[in-house]
Amino acid sequence: METDFGAFSTPPFLTESLELAMEVEEMENSRPSCFSCAFDNQNGGRRFSAESYLASGSLKRVLLRLDPSPNDYEENTVELFGFQWVTEMALAESCEFLFGLLRQQIHRLENLVQMSSSDFGHAARFHSEAESIRHQCLKFLHYVKVFIFRYLEPPKMENDGMLHPYEELEAQLPSVLVEELHALTVHIGHICELPSNVLAAFTIQNQAKVFPPSWHLLHLHLDINWLILEVLHVLGEKLMRQVVYANHFINLTGENLTNISLFEKHCENLISDLISLAINRYTKVRPSEALTSSHCPCTCIKEMWVLLIQLLDHRNKGSETECFWNLVNKALKNFFEQPSTSENVSGFETVQCKDPLSFSWWIMSHLAPLYLFDRNGNIDEKKESNWKFVEELLKKSTDAQNSCFTVPWLGLKDLANVSKTSLSMLGLVKRCCCEQQIPSLYKSSNSYFIFLSILAQIMKEENNGVHPWKQIKGRIYSKFHRKRMQELTEVGLHNFFNLFLMLAIVAETEDIVSRVFDLLDFLTPSSITMSRRALIWRGHFAFLLIYVEKNMDISVLAEKISNAFCEKAKKFLVSKNDYTQRQNLWTLLSTYIDGVQEVFETSCYLSLSEEKLLNDGFTMLLPACRGAELSMVLNFLQVVLARLRSVHERVSQGLPVGNTAPDIQLPLVAKEHHLAVASALWRNFFPYLKSQRMSQTPPSPQLADTAAGFTLLALDIPSKALSDLQPQPVLSMMRLFGWDDMVWPQLVSRYLSHLIQNSSLCEAFSSMGYTSYEALTVRSWFRCVLQMFLDQPSGALAKTDAERTVGKSYMEQLTEMTRLIFKLSEVENILLKADVGESVFKQDPKNALVQFIKAVGKTYSGLQTLPEKSAMVAKTLEYLGDVLKYVKPYLKAKGPPEGLQLTYWIIGCLVKFCAPILATSKAQQLLFRIVDCLLLPHSVLQQDKELPVALLSAIQESLPFYLQGLSFICCQSQTQGAYLNQLLGSIIRHYFGRFLPSSPTVPGAGQHPLLTALGSSISAPQLLRLRKTTLHVISENYLQFKGNAPPPRLASILAFILEVLQRSQSIELCDIDLVLPAVLKCLLLVNELQVKKISTDIVQYMVEGCQAGSGGEHATQLTSVFRQFIQDYTAVYDHRVFSILQTVAVLDQTLVTSLIPTITQSLMDSEHKQGLGRNVAQRLDFYFILFFDNE
Repeated sequence: METDFGAFSTPPFLTESLELAMEVEEMENSRPSCFSCAFDNQNGGRRFSAESYLASGSLKRVLLRLDPSPNDYEENTVELFGFQWVTEMALAESCEFLFGLLRQQIHRLENLVQMSSSDFGHAARFHSEAESIRHQCLKFLHYVKVFIFRYLEPPKMENDGMLHPYEELEAQLPSVLVEELHALTVHIGHICELPSNVLAAFTIQNQAKVFPPSWHLLHLHLDINWLILEVLHVLGEKLMRQVVYANHFINLTGENLTNISLFEKHCENLISDLISLAINRYTKVRPSEALTSSHCPCTCIKEMWVLLIQLLDHRNKGSETECFWNLVNKALKNFFEQPSTSENVSGFETVQCKDPLSFSWWIMSHLAPLYLFDRNGNIDEKKESNWKFVEELLKKSTDAQNSCFTVPWLGLKDLANVSKTSLSMLGLVKRCCCEQQIPSLYKSSNSYFIFLSILAQIMKEENNGVHPWKQIKGRIYSKFHRKRMQELTEVGLHNFFNLFLMLAIVAETEDIVSRVFDLLDFLTPSSITMSRRALIWRGHFAFLLIYVEKNMDISVLAEKISNAFCEKAKKFLVSKNDYTQRQNLWTLLSTYIDGVQEVFETSCYLSLSEEKLLNDGFTMLLPACRGAELSMVLNFLQVVLARLRSVHERVSQGLPVGNTAPDIQLPLVAKEHHLAVASALWRNFFPYLKSQRMSQTPPSPQLADTAAGFTLLALDIPSKALSDLQPQPVLSMMRLFGWDDMVWPQLVSRYLSHLIQNSSLCEAFSSMGYTSYEALTVRSWFRCVLQMFLDQPSGALAKTDAERTVGKSYMEQLTEMTRLIFKLSEVENILLKADVGESVFKQDPKNALVQFIKAVGKTYSGLQTLPEKSAMVAKTLEYLGDVLKYVKPYLKAKGPPEGLQLTYWIIGCLVKFCAPILATSKAQQLLFRIVDCLLLPHSVLQQDKELPVALLSAIQESLPFYLQGLSFICCQSQTQGAYLNQLLGSIIRHYFGRFLPSSPTVPGAGQHPLLTALGSSISAPQLLRLRKTTLHVISENYLQFKGNAPPPRLASILAFILEVLQRSQSIELCDIDLVLPAVLKCLLLVNELQVKKISTDIVQYMVEGCQAGSGGEHATQLTSVFRQFIQDYTAVYDHRVFSILQTVAVLDQTLVTSLIPTITQSLMDSEHKQGLGRNVAQRLDFYFILFFDNE
């Protein structure tokens, strides 16, 4: 047992060091380690050559700080490049010279490559010479490592005296060495930029063991690239990680160069070169062979990848260098972003990849398994990596896409877990605290989370009643101090939070959280980037979530972070024009918003001082938000409102919340905290919401959603609403957002749609005795429909499809609002009485509104008692409100066309179908305003002024509704009859001429709206009133001669009259009185053929319609008109009068017979007046009349 324990407790570092020390004596004085693919890979099952850096133990010795070559360079002298040198002094004394010889040998090998390309007869000699050159170069670089390890002394601080010349050289050696290594990297360039004939050596097979110089040159480049990293690493370890500056280089160029920067830069370049080589391979890979085709052209490249993994991850443990995956991902991102600066590395401009995303997955899928290799190049079956997850993911992706290696839904990210929210951060840590078997940890976790999982399990196991935390607390706390905290990278800070989150879950939460914030105070504010600050805030909220889950009060933690949030919100407010600063601040602010939302969603009773998180920082944040920023805040606010109402309701009802057991007593203080949360919401959020309801542009739909949430909150917790909303906050909210005529219709429709069918709200209004709730809601619906085109430009062309003009979302919202409005009890009652079917619900909002107007008018007409009718009039006026105010923006802007069409149509329907209501004394004022604003505005009264085309078109289409409705009202009204008749006549007078074509045959003129009104199915009294008024207006204003000059557009006027008579199919007394005298005058005085024809047709229509022989009233009136005509015009126009009478005689002999005495008397009076005796011509015309009459 003791032996086992001792073996178990021996540190791995000591074990490996002892093993290597014991192997020293057995090692032969072999060739230096190098890259080589010239080996039999079936020999002993080795995956790498025995001379490789892995298999020879070279890498392990470097990492374990052991002598790189314990059996080499032990003599006093060493041969380098054909010269003998003192082993202990050569590099210090002749560093620059030796590196010059190295570059000379590389040049020799390059020349040898050129010579061999044209001489194939000396392959063996070329191979031998090239191998010798490569061996000399490797021997020198390995010597450099050994010299640094054995003979280089760290610099000593000398206070007095002068240094020995050699000591001066030795002191300068690190700086000179960095300069020479940098010069060497510049000299050899990038691997991917080697000539094509050299890169082609990757494909050479190793069967004959004879290689061309190009193969040796290529592998020498690999050796030099790797050995530069080894030398820099050994130098850094020897100097105890002190920074070495290349002083001479800095003085010459002014650029900074250190051993660390050179190491990092060379690593980046080398990884970039290797990726470039992989891209060249990938372009030749078939999709079906992606998982089986290697990214390495030869074993040496594979070894180079493994070496980089081991070295970089080893250095990363000491926070010296970024880990391997970070550098790979950075290189991939740099490659695909293709920077245009002159600092592009590794010749990426010449490397093209058609599918960079798939290549990224391909290269990572082949790099991940390399983590299975240990420092000796052997597979460690017990060692796991992230590869298991990636492998399964890639298999599923390729299977799902017919083996095509394309994963478009996965980004180019590190294989490590990245927590974007505090909840996800806590979730990862909680996985470590779950009960699970140790083997299962390795299937999905990286090494750090495996460590956390094991530590969590240990923490849960008490030993003799002593909690493990008591034993390990000091050891963990001691690892973190001011310097360590300030040295933490962002990844290190993330791991710091993961560790303490796990501890807070399983141990003393308050003590651990207090310690965390003490440690975070060590961080210098100026050194904390925005991304690190956001990480700290996410960690802060993760601890808050632990408090919430453990039902601990969060007031102290909440105040700390809410104060920080308030400061950032203030900066955000004042940086409106600084885009970069806004973007950085928003990263923090959005982190806070996400965190607060997670706290509210996680908290069971909202009784842990959550209100502390809703401070006045939001009053500064909201006014500064734009677009997506405001959307996020309002979404968050809706979540908080809904969560508060839900929890408060369940607590008030005594129901369990969340996963709590039903028998657990509800917190007594929960309601008090709910009041505090509600107060914070009203105080810090609602004022901004209220200020935005009348914004210059249509507000976001989320504003309406949030306002509805506040309304329901006022219903649930009325006491905490703001004072200006009291004493009935629900009613005040409805007046602000639902019933105010100045609020955008988009906001009103969406707001009311949330509330119309809320039974609790209806009960609340009923309980407070407010009976106008439904009527005012219907009024808002009226306005929303009428103003659906309010935000359209006035110059827009009319469109037939409403969805092309109005936003589709608003049309959908109006349709939903309409459906809900028709379910209100008042509306349902009206529709039921009017016998309107459910098909109305399926119509668009405009048609639904017209149907409702018809239903209102029909319902009123069906009422019997005066009180019922009076109440219906009052209700209708309440429905309408100030309807003209709703459409005023259209009238003022003279557009858009769709808005004007809608306005005149809807209100025209109102005048026609609700005419009985408008005829009442209560509603006549509204009627007069409608006429003044829509039909007889000042612009219409100016006959010489042209009206806008859109306005004229809207009036033309809807005028019949107004005329029919007004004619009905004129018949019904007893008090204002004369004035209403005057109004009707004025409307006809102004629009008859505007819509009258220049001639009866003008194409495209359309039907005159007066004809439409007279031809519709209306009651006989309405029709007679409208017809009489129309003919009276025409007779008085459009058929008056100026002397003998006829009125303009006479043919069109007569054609209109003829059309009216023909449509009426009967002749009324008003037709004879008002029209016939003017028509007879036209026949007498106008010689235009078209006028004579139409006039004759009118006379014929009237005469035939009033058969004089009937002896009726119409015949008597007809005879009277003709008698007056004869008396007025025979003396002057005797011949023309007799000609007209001859025509009439053909139509109605009885009429002419009755006129003979009048004609005789007129003839005699004419002769007497002339004093010339008998007028033969007149008597002859009279004879012809008698002749036609006898016929």
